[in-house]
Amino acid sequence: MSSSTDLGEENGRAELVLPLGFERDIKQIYESETVATLLETVCLATGMGFAAVARVTETRWITCRAVDSIGFGLGPGDELAVESTLCHEVRAAEREIIISDVPNDPLYCDHHTPKQYGFRSYVSIPIHDAAGQFFGTLCAIDPHPRALDDPRVLRMFRHFARMIGDVLDVTQRLKDVQAQLDREIDIGRLREEFVAVLGHDLRNPVGAMRAGLRMLAKRPLDERSTELVRLMRLSAHRMSDLIENILDHARSRLGDGMTTRREPVDNLDETLQHVVAEVRAITPERQVNADLRISGAVLCDPPRLGQLLSNLLSNAVSHGDPEQPIHVRAETVGEEFVLQVENGGAPITASARSRLFEPFARGDAMSSTNGLGLGLYIASQIAQGHGGRIDVQSDEDRTSFTFRMPLTA
Repeated sequence: MSSSTDLGEENGRAELVLPLGFERDIKQIYESETVATLLETVCLATGMGFAAVARVTETRWITCRAVDSIGFGLGPGDELAVESTLCHEVRAAEREIIISDVPNDPLYCDHHTPKQYGFRSYVSIPIHDAAGQFFGTLCAIDPHPRALDDPRVLRMFRHFARMIGDVLDVTQRLKDVQAQLDREIDIGRLREEFVAVLGHDLRNPVGAMRAGLRMLAKRPLDERSTELVRLMRLSAHRMSDLIENILDHARSRLGDGMTTRREPVDNLDETLQHVVAEVRAITPERQVNADLRISGAVLCDPPRLGQLLSNLLSNAVSHGDPEQPIHVRAETVGEEFVLQVENGGAPITASARSRLFEPFARGDAMSSTNGLGLGLYIASQIAQGHGGRIDVQSDEDRTSFTFRMPLTA
């Protein structure tokens, strides 16, 4: 008998040093209280003094966990020469071995194993993992004869062996889930860092650049410089929209969803008009008409609704017919606030429409345009945050996105 168990004390806990290559297998059994209970039950039900789960391979026999009241002397990690055990034969033949009394057993009365280890009664039942692979054995010995030929005893051993196989499966799946959770935690940490980069290292410089370009546009410039400033403002606007959309998407994926701070406002038209004016300024070649008829207070988050309109307008500019005007309409109708953006151009296909509001959706004609495909997704999240929805209508003549929400909570 050889031993590789070291129960040294470290930080007040016993440290188990296990044979190399078998650490995971042994720990799965050793750390299971279910297995401990099953082994105790085996001993109580049969009167046998030693019961164990052994990891058995072609060349190794290693104790995973044992209950020992006869001083057999094996603990977790301890080994026997595999050729000296009957478990070796169980593995090779994939069969059970049950001996009630060695001297009276015609097959094993002269076998070397009972003589070497001094037992008279013996049980060894194969244990298989979830994939059906042989793992080891549920075995028990005693120096006295025991009544093991009762069919109920055999059924108990077989059932316990299956349960131990289930323990192996469940334990491994739990470890896999924990590993996946650890990976998700790492990914979440990276997302937070990503949000920080967007929020400071990218958004702030772009904001400063846009402010500088606005000041520059107010100065007298020649025709070439005016066009250059316009193109720069357009690029800065797209960068800003892209950063805000990615930032919102990252925040929503971190668990809190799209945040809105709603309050009653009676000047929502000013927010929307500002968005329209900005789009007109950076795309002067496009005609954007606005008809805003908002009466009374609207319970909303004005910056978020401004972002929703900006995203819908960006979509119209990108995918609409440049020769046809874009129409923006906003009004209060009954108990609803309605905002619509309409443009001409090719209709949205059925396959593209089914994915319009998914993150990173850029199908069909959209795939040839700039952007990550987050604008409409963010708009839909803002709509949901206001208890509303966005409906899409598209035919050969016009495409419209219509946002509806209740005026009050």
